[in-house]
Amino acid sequence: MNKDADDWKWQFWVRREGTFNRLDPEQDDYPAGFRFTGDLKWIVRMQKTGSGEQTLYLYRLTPQGFVAATGKPLADLAWAYLKSRPEWRKVRKDPEYHIAANLVKGTEENYRWLGVEWPANRYLLIGLSGDADVKGRKPMQTGVVNGWRCRYDLQTGKFDVPALFFKDNAKALVPG
Repeated sequence: MNKDADDWKWQFWVRREGTFNRLDPEQDDYPAGFRFTGDLKWIVRMQKTGSGEQTLYLYRLTPQGFVAATGKPLADLAWAYLKSRPEWRKVRKDPEYHIAANLVKGTEENYRWLGVEWPANRYLLIGLSGDADVKGRKPMQTGVVNGWRCRYDLQTGKFDVPALFFKDNAKALVPG
């Protein structure tokens, strides 16, 4: 902490079998939450970034310890995936979004609560939410993405949307 500026920087470290790694990037102002896969080979860092905003970082275990598994935050990749889909064309496009990505509970038991039989430690489920600043006579914030879900495959590094999310995802996007 810089006492003159009253700035806080959070650093996150992980130790495993003789290795000690910092999970970059450092973060201003906010602590984070962490979730491991059941086999302890992957970590998801759930990082608050602002008022109502949150991102996700993914780390994988290597012989050198835990390292970033993606070049960009996992949340940015999930948003890019949503924006590449046909349904995104229908969503209100305002200049400013306040976005959040959340890891859906269930990594430890492979999302069995959803009634699925997916391979152990293979997938992460991500929920996306976003509010847009609507300009006009009465400026306001409105939800345009409300819990849209996708699945990330840890083996292939690709996103998809399982059929069990189709119905709820259709309701999660507010047309513009």
